[in-house]
Amino acid sequence: MKQKITEWTKRYLPAEILSIIITLVTAGLVFKFTGDQLTTALAGTWAGNVAYFGYILISDILISFKKCKHQSIPYTGLSLLKNLRALALEFGFAEILDSFFVRPALMYFLPIWLDNLYLGIFLAKIAADVTFYIPVIVSYELSKRYLSK
Repeated sequence: MKQKITEWTKRYLPAEILSIIITLVTAGLVFKFTGDQLTTALAGTWAGNVAYFGYILISDILISFKKCKHQSIPYTGLSLLKNLRALALEFGFAEILDSFFVRPALMYFLPIWLDNLYLGIFLAKIAADVTFYIPVIVSYELSKRYLSK
C-alpha cells in the first residue's frame, strides 16, 4: 500500500499544488474585481481545474513521448488521443460531479460561513478533493490494469 500511496502522490501532488495556487489567486482577483461570491466560486473552480488537468495532461504526454522515443516510434495524434482517453476514464465521473456540483457549492458557501475568502476557498478545495480522489484513484487503478493490455 505504501508503494501505491507514493505513486499517487507523485502523480497528483504537483498538479494539486499548482491548482491550489491558481485557485486562490484567481478567486482573490475575481472577488476583488466583482465582489460576487458565485462568480468567484466558479472562476476558482475552473481556473484550478485548468491548472490541474493541464499539468496532468502535459505530464502524461511527456511520459508517452519518452516511451515512444525509447521504442523508436513516433508520438502521433493517435498517441495524444490515447492520453486523452485515459484521462477521461480516470477523471470523467469524478470531474463531472466535482466541477459542476461539489466544488462550486463548497467554494460558494465556505467563504461566507467562515467570513474569510481565502480560508474558505482553501478549505473548500481540500474538502472537495476528498470526494474527488476516491473515484479518481479507483478509476486510475482500473485503467492501469485494463488499458495497458
